[in-house]
Amino acid sequence: MSRNLKLAFIVDPLHGLKAYKDSSIAMMREAHSRGHAVFAIQREALTWRDGVVAARAHAIRTRADDRGWYDIGEDAVQPLTAFDAVVMRQDPPFDFEYITASWLLERAVAGGARVFNDPRAIRDHSEKLAITEFPQFTATTLVARDAADLNAFIDELGDVILKPLDGMGGSQIFRVTASDPNRNVILETLTHEGRRTIMAQRYLPAIADGDKRVLIIGGEVVPYALARIPKAGETRGNLAAGGRGVAMPLTPAEREIAETLAPILWARGLMVVGLDVIGGQLTEINVTSPTCFVEIAAQTGFSVAGLFVDRLERACA
Repeated sequence: MSRNLKLAFIVDPLHGLKAYKDSSIAMMREAHSRGHAVFAIQREALTWRDGVVAARAHAIRTRADDRGWYDIGEDAVQPLTAFDAVVMRQDPPFDFEYITASWLLERAVAGGARVFNDPRAIRDHSEKLAITEFPQFTATTLVARDAADLNAFIDELGDVILKPLDGMGGSQIFRVTASDPNRNVILETLTHEGRRTIMAQRYLPAIADGDKRVLIIGGEVVPYALARIPKAGETRGNLAAGGRGVAMPLTPAEREIAETLAPILWARGLMVVGLDVIGGQLTEINVTSPTCFVEIAAQTGFSVAGLFVDRLERACA
């Protein structure tokens, strides 16, 4: 890259980010180390007026100290077209405010701004339901809200995972067997008495070896996955649920899935994608704020953030 870029990151409040593990901070540190100007924007600062999407942007300088990882500089309201790229890294929940932000960012794109991940693509890709586009790679799955359909699925398979379509970090995920005395109340709770659609999937015993996070950056597959291994007595491997992260090379099955999806998702403007794979079966396609950059880099030496900035520089060339 021959010129320095002006990059804006839409992130959660800076003081709440955990620098020792946060992938967005890894991105900002890498960009700053290359001489790019880095700005932080809060989602609630987005505005539209007279055809222009703007936001108050704070200039920041990153530091290596995880306890004080940034110095904040001047702030000013700027149109998003003033930046070479805008990186959307706001964490879920994917609520109406998130959707509103995607609409505003879509207007910014229409006005000439570069936004990654593409706001329309984020909005169109439910992180749970997106797997239905690729059934050849998924475990046996049912999407439904009627208790009769869900109970029949549980009876047929005997051991299933139930989860809401809007959860993250392993929240509200239940393992239910056909003989579970609590299964009706679990179904009632997750479906809000039949008013909310949920996902049921065949339980995969391979979760004991880890829920693998496979990253795709700008259409390129990262050669290492982070296996999030559940703690004793736990079904969920999510790091937020106490799982232990172990980086390891991709298996042939994981590479096949990732290399099949990579060009499709990148063509839609999804620069950073996190696939969740258990036992060679695709379970989720994460596009809002995929993580695990720091853990993979620390354990393998492969700079995921470096690959991200490489691809961002290429996209802005």
